[in-house]
Amino acid sequence: MKIKKIEVENFRLLKTFSMDLENELSLVIGKNNTGKTSILSVLDKFINEKSKFSYDDFNIDFKNEFEDLIKSADVPDEYPPKGIKLKIYIEYDDNDDLSNVSRVLMDLDPDNNNIVLGFEYTVTYDEFLRIKADYAVFATSENAKNVKKKEYKPRELKDFLKQNLEAYFKIHKFSFEYDTATNEITETKPIDLISENINLKDIISFKYISARRDVTNKEKENTLSKQTSSLYKKKEDSSDKTQATEDFKDQLSETDSTLSDIYKDLFKDVIKKVQDFGGVKLNDTDIAIISTLQHRELLEGNTTVVYTHDDHKLPEHYNGLGYMNLISMIFEIEILVQDFKKDKDKKPADINLLIIEEPEAHTHPQMQYVFIKNIKKLLGEGVKRDDGINRPLQYIITTHSSHIVADSDFDDIKYLKAIAKNNVTAKNLKDLRTQYDADPKQYQFLKQYLTISRAEIFFADKAVLIEGDTERILIPTFMRKVDLEEASRLEAEGNGDTFLPLLSQNISIIEVGAYSQIFEKFIDFLGIKSVILTDIDAIKVTGQNAKGQEEWAACPVNEGTKSSNSAINHFLNAITWDDLKSLPLANRTIIVGSSTVCICYQQEESTYHARSFEDAFIHLNRAFVKGNKDTFHGIKNAADFDDDAKSPYFLAANCVKKKTHFALDILYHSDEKFSNWNIPAYIKNGLLWLKED
Repeated sequence: MKIKKIEVENFRLLKTFSMDLENELSLVIGKNNTGKTSILSVLDKFINEKSKFSYDDFNIDFKNEFEDLIKSADVPDEYPPKGIKLKIYIEYDDNDDLSNVSRVLMDLDPDNNNIVLGFEYTVTYDEFLRIKADYAVFATSENAKNVKKKEYKPRELKDFLKQNLEAYFKIHKFSFEYDTATNEITETKPIDLISENINLKDIISFKYISARRDVTNKEKENTLSKQTSSLYKKKEDSSDKTQATEDFKDQLSETDSTLSDIYKDLFKDVIKKVQDFGGVKLNDTDIAIISTLQHRELLEGNTTVVYTHDDHKLPEHYNGLGYMNLISMIFEIEILVQDFKKDKDKKPADINLLIIEEPEAHTHPQMQYVFIKNIKKLLGEGVKRDDGINRPLQYIITTHSSHIVADSDFDDIKYLKAIAKNNVTAKNLKDLRTQYDADPKQYQFLKQYLTISRAEIFFADKAVLIEGDTERILIPTFMRKVDLEEASRLEAEGNGDTFLPLLSQNISIIEVGAYSQIFEKFIDFLGIKSVILTDIDAIKVTGQNAKGQEEWAACPVNEGTKSSNSAINHFLNAITWDDLKSLPLANRTIIVGSSTVCICYQQEESTYHARSFEDAFIHLNRAFVKGNKDTFHGIKNAADFDDDAKSPYFLAANCVKKKTHFALDILYHSDEKFSNWNIPAYIKNGLLWLKED
């Protein structure tokens, strides 16, 4: 039995939210404020009922609509209950024990193996009418206070609802009928689980490890040592009691007897004083101090986790916070797994769901790799007891770590993305596979490339797709230079910047070589604004080969007849060569599904049209390169820079020895504000376009 999907309505950012769950691990990723913690919270509030809903838990759009409805003079005739809703879609098979779920089954059709449990925190129509009436009284009272006391600020509708929410909104639990033909639920005649007195704790058990963990490496806070006591208590209550547990109790009993004999001598003076004082009558009940070591309490404060270093046992707080966090998570997971197993006289729930929030906290990349590599092995057994009872364990890990993503199974990933100001959606990364059906090799390339090299793009707001090492080295500096120049320009004009500086934005730089077109569907999937920085790559016919076919070769732009650049030919394939050379930026900006992409390549600048980055840079900064040519390690034939007749195209082709060294030379010879050279316009304009929201 497993959860295959959860749906949430009107809870914080989860306005109309749906997320599929995998059989074991579901890795939930996304930028900040995309609802990852909200998933945990709504499950905890409905299933565990340890914390109440507040007015701030409602989605902002819902609050605005609901408040408008209350204030409106028009009263709707009727409407279904409004509020926060959670639906959990469950799937079972013939091997599952259905004894716990028998009372929530809505369809006895053997082909329908679905259960849909619904949780609601809603207001009925009658209660809505009561809110309108009560608020009218409240508003009149507040206005009267304002008349009486001019400085009094009347409380608003939101204040009224925050104060009185529980008087109108109630929790409801249902089992809904699921139609396998339409894959939709029928909400008209559900089973009311509360009125039917159906306890869901035997069906679903939900636990979590919050990102706000109590792990510290302060000297007096022995977090790990305290967890050993909790872990023992869980094991003692479960069916997994081992011989070691019994040996522990036997040893304590023997120790009690030994210590009691010692206590007789240790406390004999004080006992005699009590007798002399008259507190105990002669031949009446005597007092004694005996040892009563309790196996549960003994571990509390008396068990110390140490780590060994060069044969020395050092206390836990000497350890790094990252190691402590990792060890503490393993302890906590073990404690929660014991909780899932339940006491020896109770069966585990049919469905067991665990959420681990941000396991990367305080840990360096290598430890993050270690965690994600081993978590499936750690939890793979599920909820398995020694008495033969075994239940599956589904677990969700939320993360901001590109290192964890890079070492995860692509098919486990759920990508959370904002689709509106107050709403997010969850996408299955494995669904991308179907979009690459025409060329599965492209999907395989994308999958390997992202999981090995560039997983940080999943957490970016914007992206720069570049060809190679030269741009990778220089783009961060170009961004800094653009920020400095824009700040100086705006200050001179007496204006403030409307947009954040480039280096203050969440921009990922992705090296894609000649394969940017393969990333088109992926950019659409992410829905992020992107700029592709590439070369115009002019070519011309230079003759024919032995088969009579035209042979093409690189050439200066003014001699070219077309571009050999795969990105340009893919994204701007309808543009003629002559138009391509002078195409305005607005016409190089295209919509790719839910994303906007700008294709930036060399444009004519100062009466010259470069073919490549090096060509463009040398044209704009010939004096800079010439003045430092003797210390530029990335150039050869340095004397050619003294010949003004040699074109930038010639110099780029014949004098640049190694492109990466040439890029490093630019940085090495820069002044403090990078003011002694200029950025080619096609790059600068692309970055300025990307800077805008």
